[in-house]
Amino acid sequence: MTAPSSPALKLVVMGTGPFAVPMLHALLRSRHDIVAVVTRPAHAPAGRRPPPNPMRAAALAAGLPILDPERINDPDAIAAVAALAPDLLVVCDYGQILAPAALAVAPFGGINLHGSLLPRHRGAAPVQWAILAGDAVTGVSVIRMTPALDAGRVIVVRETPIGADETADGLERRLADLGAGAVPEAIDLLAAAGPDAAVGRPQDATLATKAPRLTKADGIVDWAQPAARIARMRRALEPWPRTASFLREAEDRPPARVVLEEVAVGEALVPGGTDAAPGTILSADASGLVVACGDGTRLVVRRLVPEGRRSMSAAEFLRGHGLFATARFGGPA
Repeated sequence: MTAPSSPALKLVVMGTGPFAVPMLHALLRSRHDIVAVVTRPAHAPAGRRPPPNPMRAAALAAGLPILDPERINDPDAIAAVAALAPDLLVVCDYGQILAPAALAVAPFGGINLHGSLLPRHRGAAPVQWAILAGDAVTGVSVIRMTPALDAGRVIVVRETPIGADETADGLERRLADLGAGAVPEAIDLLAAAGPDAAVGRPQDATLATKAPRLTKADGIVDWAQPAARIARMRRALEPWPRTASFLREAEDRPPARVVLEEVAVGEALVPGGTDAAPGTILSADASGLVVACGDGTRLVVRRLVPEGRRSMSAAEFLRGHGLFATARFGGPA
């Protein structure tokens, strides 16, 4: 428990995306004082609509002062944060990495809420990579911030199982709620120990794995992978970049991009059951398109979104597509 004499801390909270919003609400209910929220600038390139900023909306609703520098590590931005005299910087889903000079403005430095069980899945997309890796359990970690990415001491950890059918967006919402309780607990531990105390456990760097930011290219299926890996990919890449392939219905037609919206791992093939190349459509009926994958496995595509069309079941798709015997999934060429 927190010592009775433990002081309340003045916090500057830094965040942009939805993962940080439950944490902000939890801190507003805590005994600590949020003196400002630092978030992404509101403007966008000419001709474009500004991207959503849930943290700005939450901060405005709470009546909190907002800072939105282009670059948090610029001297003017650092001076603006220092002028608030914060005790601690609390960072989550912000989008910029703080340099040592920025962290140094607060006596307690900074803490970060990360969506994995560190040192596993260090990087920008830990929720997606936990599903891709087939992890049974994930969670959140609150760490002391250091110049090395996601490498500081772990102050508080909370775990949760990953549901068998859970997608990244659903898991991320659960982890955000889990983290909302973990951050105030970590702040109380720091406040009780003092700014110079080595609170938390060091990470074992030999156990670290990377979770780099995803690109649209990461959503293109490699059918040489086992069906279970492709099924995890479909869950991990919702709602972006989604999981897609290119369907060639006949040699004289260009392949068409198709999003795989609902899939299932098919029954195991009997030994020697097929020599079909990965991506070959083995059968197609109202229950789904059965596609050959790596290691002799099969994936059943139950719902799909043809480019420029709406989502449809396999049965609906087949009513408008008389698939030729040579039809197969593959790359864009």
